[in-house]
Amino acid sequence: MRKVSMAARDELVTALARLYAVAGRAEKTRILDEFVAVTGFHRKHAMRLLRCDAKARRSEAKSTRRIYNEAIREAIVVLWEASDRICGKRLKALIPTLVEAMERHGHLKLGPEIRAAVLVMSASTIDRLLRAVREQAGGRRRRSVSPSSVRRSIPVRAFADWEDPPPGFVEADLVAHSGPVANGSLIQTLVITDIATGWTECAPLLYREQTLLREVLGEIRRLLPFELLGFDTDNDSVFVNETVCDYCRDSGIVFTRCRPWHKNDQAFVEQKNGAIIRRVVGYRRLEGMEAAAALSRLYTTTN
Repeated sequence: MRKVSMAARDELVTALARLYAVAGRAEKTRILDEFVAVTGFHRKHAMRLLRCDAKARRSEAKSTRRIYNEAIREAIVVLWEASDRICGKRLKALIPTLVEAMERHGHLKLGPEIRAAVLVMSASTIDRLLRAVREQAGGRRRRSVSPSSVRRSIPVRAFADWEDPPPGFVEADLVAHSGPVANGSLIQTLVITDIATGWTECAPLLYREQTLLREVLGEIRRLLPFELLGFDTDNDSVFVNETVCDYCRDSGIVFTRCRPWHKNDQAFVEQKNGAIIRRVVGYRRLEGMEAAAALSRLYTTTN
């Protein structure tokens, strides 16, 4: 039997391991027979060599398959901060819409390669890239005030408390276009009804998020034929938060909320939810930019 040098054996192992890793049972037997005949190795030892080299190659390929540089990590941090520091799984679902919205409003500018990498990044990779900045932040969100503290700071207004308000005091509610399944990303319609006149404005939201709601509310204010004086909502966290509270305070709007589990406290807007949204739009599931644009056109026409 002709012996080969150690260097030649290493080259042979490297070459055959690639074939061995993808071969079928019969082909593996043939490769193993030829490898043992050339090297003189024991069959079990030869099998271990071929298997270990293939596993090492797979491990190396896996570890170097996708490398995210500092620019990509910084982009993820910006998106994480913009989303109020939500978890990687939720941020993964939000990123396509968030990137598009931030780029459209001039808050973000990504190169083609960075944008592509961010859009295909997995939730686990997002969490890994954010690990260091999360540790520096103490694992907490930006907003330190608890939801219960914000809720307690907002006065409660029952249905009987309205008496005879002037135009500009409105009730607001969100209508979910979820269809039979309520999970996942879906469109919500923000409905605002004036108590004195019954004037109603509607606008679609791509997702439930307080900053987006604040921006949509600003757009609705420009459409109202009167100044917005009061904003009354239910106890949904998308309404009852620092972002909306600060917006109302800075704009001179009286912010109130109904009693928990008392839908009759918001009878004006609840009636419009059924008479306008459900009657015109229906109960089907709606999601994505195209559906949101269609809803926006519909509400503009009906108004």
